[in-house]
Parts: sequence; structure tokens; C-alpha cells
Amino acid sequence: MSNKYGKAKNYINGAFVDTISNRWLNVESPLTGEVIAEVAVSSKEDLDNAVSAAKEAFKTWSKTPIKDRVQVFFRYKTLLEQNMAELSALIQEENGKTFDEARAEIEKSIELTEFAVSLPQLTQGEILEVSKGVECRTEHSALGVVASIVPFNFPSMVPNWTIPNAITLGNTMILKTSELVPLSALKIVELLKQAGLPDGVLNIVHGDKEIVEAICDHPDIEAVSFVGSTKVAKIVYQRATSNLKRCLALGGAKNHLLVLPDANPEMTAANVTASMSGCAGQRCMAASAMIAVGQTDHIIEKMVQEAKNVVPGKNLGSVISKAAKERIEGYITQAEKDGAKILLDGRNYKVEGKENGYYVGPTIIDFVTPEMSVATEEIFGPVISIIRSRNIDEALKIENANPYGNAASVFTQSGGLARYVMENASAGMIGVNIGVPVPREPFSFGGWNESRFGVGDITGKSSIEFWTKLKKMTTKWNPEASINWMS
Repeated sequence: MSNKYGKAKNYINGAFVDTISNRWLNVESPLTGEVIAEVAVSSKEDLDNAVSAAKEAFKTWSKTPIKDRVQVFFRYKTLLEQNMAELSALIQEENGKTFDEARAEIEKSIELTEFAVSLPQLTQGEILEVSKGVECRTEHSALGVVASIVPFNFPSMVPNWTIPNAITLGNTMILKTSELVPLSALKIVELLKQAGLPDGVLNIVHGDKEIVEAICDHPDIEAVSFVGSTKVAKIVYQRATSNLKRCLALGGAKNHLLVLPDANPEMTAANVTASMSGCAGQRCMAASAMIAVGQTDHIIEKMVQEAKNVVPGKNLGSVISKAAKERIEGYITQAEKDGAKILLDGRNYKVEGKENGYYVGPTIIDFVTPEMSVATEEIFGPVISIIRSRNIDEALKIENANPYGNAASVFTQSGGLARYVMENASAGMIGVNIGVPVPREPFSFGGWNESRFGVGDITGKSSIEFWTKLKKMTTKWNPEASINWMS
């Protein structure tokens, strides 16, 4: 047991501190199965200390002009660029991605920060003379102490969905990391302190279910954002809102890609394969189900050939844990028992020199029916299920029946058919000839249906509404003006 990184402590009021509980969990690298750190399992008392620090910091930070607050993130962006290699290697080690995927995550974090530094231009408020001598104006005010609960699959990007925007807008924050990948977040707070972020503005409390519940219950936390599974997102949303907090909880997905017979075979095969296997399929925007409309065998054959070039340990990372590997392989086995045909089988994969790592090879399953578990449940691995349909309306009926709603894509060379799918698919993010239709800033990330609970967004322009409250002010200074119903 190497324990390379030692103890991943909480970060409260600008310092790394031990937990009051003195409980710790092992952190394993999924690349090798080795223990690389221990992470704190915090108590409610630890959270109380973090919230107290954030409340005190809010008094000054919220009164600091936004043009001054944003300077921290200008410097932070530069530090992300300067530390790109180290940050990428850390993500790879604790999450199991390839180095290129980890680097792309830091590049996205930089883009998110670039958007945050534009917020002074987007939060100017409005002013209008509504009657003679009567003026109305609006201002965005910070909420107070907010919390961000983040998942394992993007140790840097998802924290950076919330940290730059929420803090630039004047809030102070409690970040609850995934206990599986706590190390990247600790590097983020180091860089932010180096960039000049005052102590107490951002605090990290590690832990498990107990801390998530405590965040939802804490009377001094004004808003909670969550990214994770739909099952937990529902619980967090219900618990936080029952305690009269704002909450936006993003859940899982079962994204459907509709492949039409006229789709470009090479582009489609490459895009679908990349979507289902990128980040080892551990992303809520991954292709999970492909609906083959009509005669598409020629495209499926190319997909299989393309997927054979995706090799675990080389250009395919590991899945997060032994339990995840067993669960994913269980879905594949069940599909086989249910009568589906395995075109490419990624079970029982071993990487030479990393035999204890948690690897699943790319897997393509054909002749899946809509009621099979691989067609209805989020697998969160490099697995795609192919469902056959006779026409586009039948395909859309299958897509619409899916309870989730993060993404849907269509592969076609017909503008009319593409538009038809865009108008009728039941998802918040739609792609045309794009396997992972994640919107770039300033557009907001957000799905529909059981992929999202709450109103608004935590990224992009519409995140301003979630992270602030609007103050409306009406003034009159001319007593000589006549009085009417408006004044």
C-alpha cells in the first residue's frame, strides 16, 4: 500500500485540517487498484466549522465589487494553464482516464473560468424611467453560503461548473467532493489561494452520505447544486427543498443516438464509438443506446471495426472501481442471457502490467429490445446497446419512452429529418452528427425529465439566476411632479 498522497484533509478557512471524527477511507487508483491516499469522512461538526468560516467570509466577499472579485479568476485561469500537466496527471491517477481525456477536462475548466470572468458584463442589471421622475432598477445580489456536491467522473470540470460562477457572483461555498476522487479538488483550492481568493470563501468538506444529508439540512446554506445519479439527485432535491433551499440536482441519463440509413458511415462510426467509449463511458452525455433506423448494417460493421481500435490501457481508461467493473460486466452478461447478440465483448479484460486495474473493453450489443436492462438502465461504462427500428417515428417513440433526458443525437445527411428529430426528441441537449452534444459556454448544460430536478442552470448565462437573487429598487426625487397610479 503506497498511500502516495497521504491524507486528503478538509479545507476550512484557508487551511487543511483533520476531521473531528478522525475517520478515513482509502482512495484507490483505478489504473492499478493501489491505495494512493486516505480521504476524510467528515461529521456534522466539520460541516458546521466550514459553514461558519464561509458565513464570516461572506460579509466581506459579497461587498467586494464584482470587478475586483473577478480578478482572482483571471489569475486562476493562468495557473490552470501553467499547471496543466500536473493537474491532468492527477486526474488520470485518481479517476483512471487517459491523459488526453484528463487534459481535455482541464481545458474545459479553463473555458468555464473564462466565462466567469465575463460575468461583470452580464450582470449589469437594468434601469428605466418608468414615470416622470420615477426610476426602477435591478441588481443581482449574492445568496450567501452555497454548497456544491460533485461526482467522481469529472474531478476538475464539474467543480469548475460551480466554483467560478457562484463565487464570482459573491457567494461563499462549501464543496463536497466524491470520496473516490478527492485529490483534484484539493489542488483547485491551492491554486485559488495562490490566485488571491480570501480564506473562507471556498471550503472543502469530504465525506459520504452523512455529509450530503447534513448539507441538505444545514440552516445556513442557502442553495445546493448536485451532480450524480438520478436516484441520489431525487433524494437531494427533495431533502434540500423540504428545508426551503434552492436546489438544482442533475442526475443520470440514457442517451439515445438515432442512426439513419443515409448517415455518413465513417463519421458516424467514429462519433458513436468515441461517444460510447470516451472517459470509459463514465459520463452522463455518453452514447448509451443506438437506435438503428432501417438498413444500417454497413454502419454497424464500421462501428465494430472502429471500436476494435479502442484498447484499454492505451486509448481507453479504466472504470472507477472493482464494483463498477463487476456491475458493467453484469449488464453485458444479462443482455446475452436475454437474447441480445454481443458484437464486441469487453468483459474480463486485463491490461499487461496493470492486472489489478479496473478495465472494461468497448462493448457493442446488437438486437437489444427496449425492455432489456441494457436498454433502460444507466450502465456508466463503455457499452452501447443497438435497438433496431423500422422508421424514424418508431425510433422517436423509443427515445421518448426513455425516462431520462440529458441528450439525444441523430446521424443523417438530411436537414429535414435532422430538424424533425430535434423538434421531437425528449432531451435538453440535442446533437446532429455529434455524439456528445455538450453545449459550449456561454450556453448552459442541462437536461430534461429525470436527468434534472429543479429550475435554472448551474453553468452558462442562466446560472446567474440560480446563484443570485434579484433586487428591484424604485426611486423618486421630484416632489413637484404630479402623482399618478405609477408614482
